Amino acid sequence: MPPNITFVPHDEAGQPIEGEPITIMPDELEALRLVYLEGLTQKEASERMGISRGTLWRLLDSGRKKLVRALLEKRPIVLSRGP
Repeated sequence: MPPNITFVPHDEAGQPIEGEPITIMPDELEALRLVYLEGLTQKEASERMGISRGTLWRLLDSGRKKLVRALLEKRPIVLSRGP
Protein backbone atom coordinates (compact mmCIF):
# COMPACT_ATOMS: atom_id res chain seq x y z
CA MET A 1 0.00 0.00 0.00
CA PRO A 2 1.40 3.44 -0.88
CA PRO A 3 2.52 5.71 1.94
CA ASN A 4 0.10 8.44 0.81
CA ILE A 5 -3.17 8.53 -1.11
CA THR A 6 -3.90 11.54 -3.32
CA PHE A 7 -7.28 12.73 -4.56
CA VAL A 8 -6.91 14.95 -7.63
CA PRO A 9 -9.75 17.18 -8.87
CA HIS A 10 -10.70 17.00 -12.55
CA ASP A 11 -12.37 19.56 -14.80
CA GLU A 12 -15.51 18.95 -16.89
CA ALA A 13 -13.38 17.42 -19.67
CA GLY A 14 -11.90 14.92 -17.24
CA GLN A 15 -8.48 16.58 -17.17
CA PRO A 16 -6.67 16.74 -13.80
CA ILE A 17 -6.49 20.18 -12.25
CA GLU A 18 -2.95 20.97 -11.15
CA GLY A 19 -2.33 22.71 -7.86
CA GLU A 20 -0.34 22.68 -4.67
CA PRO A 21 -1.63 19.68 -2.69
CA ILE A 22 -3.06 19.99 0.79
CA THR A 23 -1.98 17.25 3.18
CA ILE A 24 -4.34 15.78 5.78
CA MET A 25 -2.31 14.20 8.56
CA PRO A 26 -3.31 10.82 10.07
CA ASP A 27 -4.43 12.31 13.39
CA GLU A 28 -6.61 14.90 11.62
CA LEU A 29 -8.20 12.20 9.47
CA GLU A 30 -8.86 9.96 12.48
CA ALA A 31 -10.48 12.82 14.42
CA LEU A 32 -12.68 13.68 11.41
CA ARG A 33 -13.60 10.00 10.94
CA LEU A 34 -14.56 9.43 14.57
CA VAL A 35 -16.68 12.57 14.91
CA TYR A 36 -18.25 12.97 11.46
CA LEU A 37 -18.41 9.40 10.17
CA GLU A 38 -18.77 7.33 13.34
CA GLY A 39 -20.89 9.99 15.08
CA LEU A 40 -18.92 10.03 18.33
CA THR A 41 -19.02 13.06 20.58
CA GLN A 42 -15.82 15.05 20.93
CA LYS A 43 -15.43 13.63 24.43
CA GLU A 44 -15.81 10.04 23.19
CA ALA A 45 -13.47 10.62 20.23
CA SER A 46 -10.79 12.24 22.38
CA GLU A 47 -10.94 9.35 24.84
CA ARG A 48 -10.67 6.80 22.03
CA MET A 49 -7.65 8.64 20.58
CA GLY A 50 -6.08 9.12 24.01
CA ILE A 51 -5.85 12.90 23.67
CA SER A 52 -7.45 15.90 25.36
CA ARG A 53 -10.68 17.41 24.08
CA GLY A 54 -8.77 20.59 23.27
CA THR A 55 -6.33 18.67 21.09
CA LEU A 56 -9.20 16.86 19.36
CA TRP A 57 -10.91 20.20 18.70
CA ARG A 58 -7.72 21.59 17.15
CA LEU A 59 -7.38 18.49 14.93
CA LEU A 60 -11.00 18.82 13.78
CA ASP A 61 -10.60 22.54 13.11
CA SER A 62 -7.39 22.05 11.16
CA GLY A 63 -8.76 19.11 9.15
CA ARG A 64 -11.99 20.94 8.27
CA LYS A 65 -10.14 24.06 7.14
CA LYS A 66 -7.79 22.01 4.97
CA LEU A 67 -10.66 20.12 3.32
CA VAL A 68 -12.68 23.26 2.64
CA ARG A 69 -9.62 25.06 1.23
CA ALA A 70 -8.84 22.11 -1.06
CA LEU A 71 -12.43 21.98 -2.33
CA LEU A 72 -12.82 25.72 -2.91
CA GLU A 73 -9.36 26.18 -4.42
CA LYS A 74 -9.62 22.94 -6.44
CA ARG A 75 -6.40 21.56 -5.00
CA PRO A 76 -5.33 17.91 -4.63
CA ILE A 77 -5.90 16.32 -1.21
CA VAL A 78 -3.16 14.06 0.11
CA LEU A 79 -4.05 11.63 2.90
CA SER A 80 -0.73 11.13 4.63
CA ARG A 81 0.14 7.76 6.20
CA GLY A 82 2.67 9.55 8.40
CA PRO A 83 6.44 9.59 8.40
